[in-house]
Amino acid sequence: MKTHLAVVVAAILVLTTLEIPNASAQAASSQPNMSSQQSTSSSGQESRGALSQKGIDRIVKEVHHELVMLPFYGVFDNLAYQVSPDGTVTLMGQVANPTLKSDAENAVKHIEGVERVVNNIEVLPTSPNDDRIRRAVYRAIYGNEVLSQYQLRAVPPIHIIVKNGNVTLEGVVSRPMDKQIAEMQAKSVPGVFSVTDNLQVENPKG
Repeated sequence: MKTHLAVVVAAILVLTTLEIPNASAQAASSQPNMSSQQSTSSSGQESRGALSQKGIDRIVKEVHHELVMLPFYGVFDNLAYQVSPDGTVTLMGQVANPTLKSDAENAVKHIEGVERVVNNIEVLPTSPNDDRIRRAVYRAIYGNEVLSQYQLRAVPPIHIIVKNGNVTLEGVVSRPMDKQIAEMQAKSVPGVFSVTDNLQVENPKG
């Protein structure tokens, strides 16, 4: 009997401009269609038992698509999710915009094969100081000569999560040097108490 492993995928979509009027700036994406039509294919049988690996893979892709299409998901948010063989989708991460928590749940709960949604997304506390730090860290990172290349991508990969003056960097960079520079730039911002660097490196030897 095959054992189906739950799949955890980080959904990445960040802002594409250095000019940030406020910490809840809107991501440049279209409004997603939250409705979902039921398919008459064999995938309908998945909801009556454990999902096949193919079924899990399909849900992973659809959940990812719905999350990255959320209109207010930006550089100051971090979303991740887990798909279990019983059709449970667990949402995780942190968001600066409170509506994102419910928006994310509403976006995925109608996907065919999803039996239940566990919403563990943390809504970050409202704080003018944290908003200031978010903007300052953003400019320090994406305004850096080495790291500015990431800001030019369609999907800039470095997320900046701020809670009570503590900064966590999430996402992906190309080289170890870029990871180090991003951490140094975040630490250079006045008022930052600590920096946790969770950035992943695509090319560890680069």
